[in-house]
Amino acid sequence: MLGIALIGWAAQQAAAQSADPNAALSNEVVVAQLPGRSISALVTHRPGATKFTHAIALFPGSPGYINLRVEGGEVRFGLRGNFLIRARRHFIEDGLLTVVIDAPSDRQVNFWHSYRASDRYGEDVKAVVDAVSRKFGALDWTFIGTSEGTVSAVHAARMVSPPAKRVALTSSLVTPSFAGPGVRVSDVRQVNIPVLWVHHRNDPCTYTQYPRVKQYAEETKTPLVTVTGAGDVRGNPCDAYTQHGFVGVEIKTIKAILSWVRTGAVPPDVTE
Repeated sequence: MLGIALIGWAAQQAAAQSADPNAALSNEVVVAQLPGRSISALVTHRPGATKFTHAIALFPGSPGYINLRVEGGEVRFGLRGNFLIRARRHFIEDGLLTVVIDAPSDRQVNFWHSYRASDRYGEDVKAVVDAVSRKFGALDWTFIGTSEGTVSAVHAARMVSPPAKRVALTSSLVTPSFAGPGVRVSDVRQVNIPVLWVHHRNDPCTYTQYPRVKQYAEETKTPLVTVTGAGDVRGNPCDAYTQHGFVGVEIKTIKAILSWVRTGAVPPDVTE
């Protein structure tokens, strides 16, 4: 009976990993407690790794909250298809871990842009960054946002540096939506660490037009990496499995960002 149980458990684990390749990595939840609220992060790294030098904080797209939790010993969360969440394994290298940052516990709905721009959100992100650093050691931090997550990333970058040393904005939301104004040139100008824009030339989403991002990069004199190519495009224009989510070119896009993180040199444009 024990043999049967072990075989069944192994089959379940294999099925889970085939459904989500990130499950083959080490995934754990770190929670920071603040007055009247908490903020959680999903930390992913190579199994068995114990020494880390770099952390990549990932801010997912709309709605920005993933209800990250542990139930029955299993890590559960939403937005699994989001570009940064589904492709986070491609960031993993020796000494590097990723940190998907959830919205605060009292903002699992109504995670408006005005809140993301507030001092309290800066306290939230700083608290969870500090909690991860206490657990894993002194880390070189990069903030990366995608789509509406760029609103979180740009405000976190201007409020939480140090320890953040750089911020990458992918598929940036640069047109106002019902949730707020999006990323504005004035926001980027307040960031005092290096900024890198990464955007698909054919991003079909109404709120993340490439020409406006290019204009923003020129106005702020910050570099832009342009991505072309795609594969197996499906879903609505602002969904994660279109050019908006770099579908089919995830690995090349992430490797370009990692090159910038490691060297500080702006990488060439990404092509299929």
